[in-house]
Amino acid sequence: MRNWVIIIFLGLFGLSLQAQDPIFSQFYAAPLQINPAFAGNTNAPHITANYRNQFTNLDNYQAFRTYAVSYSQFFKPVNSGFGLQIMSDDIAEGLLSTNSITAAYTYRVQVNKDLFFKIGAEAGAFQTRLDWDRLIFLDQIDPTFGPSDENGIPNPTQENRPDDLNRLSLDLGAGFLAYNRVFYAGFSLKHLNTPNQSFLLINDNLNTGLPMRMTLHSGAQIILKEGNKRQGPTFISPNIMVIKQGDFGQVNAGTYAGLGSFFAGVWYRHAWSNSDAAIFLVGVQKDIYKIGYSFDLPLQTNLGIGTTGGTHELSVVISFEKPGKKDLNDCFQLFR
Repeated sequence: MRNWVIIIFLGLFGLSLQAQDPIFSQFYAAPLQINPAFAGNTNAPHITANYRNQFTNLDNYQAFRTYAVSYSQFFKPVNSGFGLQIMSDDIAEGLLSTNSITAAYTYRVQVNKDLFFKIGAEAGAFQTRLDWDRLIFLDQIDPTFGPSDENGIPNPTQENRPDDLNRLSLDLGAGFLAYNRVFYAGFSLKHLNTPNQSFLLINDNLNTGLPMRMTLHSGAQIILKEGNKRQGPTFISPNIMVIKQGDFGQVNAGTYAGLGSFFAGVWYRHAWSNSDAAIFLVGVQKDIYKIGYSFDLPLQTNLGIGTTGGTHELSVVISFEKPGKKDLNDCFQLFR
């Protein structure tokens, strides 16, 4: 029997549709997703891989999965950082999917002995694809047999199939960072050109494009024990991040702690109008490898853990920078 998904696209058919970017809970392990100015936090290659599985109790036709891999490195001769990120966001096993590739560039400015600025820019392309044949519309639903007849044949619909179910768009962004050995702060603007993601061109409201995403973030690094050539320092890093995209937004605040070869963290995420989730992180860092697991515990009554199953995230970081490197006079140990 063929599997179907009932999706009511109130925004897609007649109203304005405003999509939002997925945001990794382990933002430190996907820094280019937050701000292109994070490109080049290390003088050696820095590689990250991320996987997010949201609402695991829902069946496969309702789940949200996000994948990302990135590379970045700082090059002293040109005083610049370079980065590349590939990302895939999948809804309902390919019902709606977005794939992107983005290149980032950062130029570093040294204000004085301890204070630095980084100015970043990014450009990329993303593809949005809709599997139209898996949609079920209201005019297909029979009160007795549902979306199919008694023989299992899908009922016809009067909805017009779009000519183009694959959208390819240019995407632009910019960012800024200020930092020293203890503190960092920055902001970024993603989707500066508000690229068009809609599949239908029958409503002017659909052509407003993907809303620009604005992010403010800051944090501190408090060293408790200096590192050595075998492992990084022991430290705590309180941090906060505020994100707004269209009519939606979130505040993420918490603390990350590096404890020799181990690390852990806890954050609270608040949506614009309600509590969203508590985030718990554990991980281990050995030699050039860093592996982290986090769990988002939903705090909303109607979206509790019994209903959604929460959200799981896994990150793998490979950093070829040697631990305790003395020429890294900054507060970015969290991101390494």
